[in-house]
Amino acid sequence: MMTTFQNDVPLAHGLARLALGVNIALHGLTRLPKIAEFSAGMEKRFAETFLPGPLVYATGYGIVLGEAIIGLLLVFGLFLRPALVAGTLLMVLLLTGTCLLQNWEIAGLQMVYVAFYAGLLATLRYDRYSVDYLRNARRR
Repeated sequence: MMTTFQNDVPLAHGLARLALGVNIALHGLTRLPKIAEFSAGMEKRFAETFLPGPLVYATGYGIVLGEAIIGLLLVFGLFLRPALVAGTLLMVLLLTGTCLLQNWEIAGLQMVYVAFYAGLLATLRYDRYSVDYLRNARRR
């Protein structure tokens, strides 16, 4: 018989992953229809930094697509380890830009996302509610 801990930790992991996935997916999916405007706005905000405008503009597209894809992978629990690593690296990219703009309040908030990603990655062994788990269970 499974203990409460053995049941609750996988459930907590799955719910936290789902919540982060919904959050990140909707960041990207809601920006998709106005992706060019989002990228142009980023280019404007970073005009005072040393980053070239075209690079910032292209990065805006990458951020939106990355958020949508990573978020959906997390929602379904597909390719979890790579999705969590990619999500963390996306946060590092966002954090770099935020620090260049010296927006320390937002940088602090972004560190919460980094911690959330790291926590999910560190507890990946508790995954029981994902497509990955179902696929691996069939192989066993």
